Amino acid sequence: MANSPQAKKRARQIERRTAVNKARKSRIRTFLRAVEEAIASGDKAAATAALRAAQPELMRGVTKGIFHKNTASRKVSRLASRVKVLS
Repeated sequence: MANSPQAKKRARQIERRTAVNKARKSRIRTFLRAVEEAIASGDKAAATAALRAAQPELMRGVTKGIFHKNTASRKVSRLASRVKVLS
């Protein structure tokens, strides 16, 4: 348990950051789920639109420290190749 005032403050700060990061991660997952659903339905136009909306969200997650840059790039790349395959 935190004893010093500094440790107590850090605990409060970590709690707030965790909540913010959790919300951001959840928002990104929602965008990714929209792309997955569009791919599953086979609608290329909807999948393309969903991917275009999801890309900036993923990259914003990188700048905010939620994901590593390579992780986000890999996710975008794999989704883009799956959208491209749709007829």
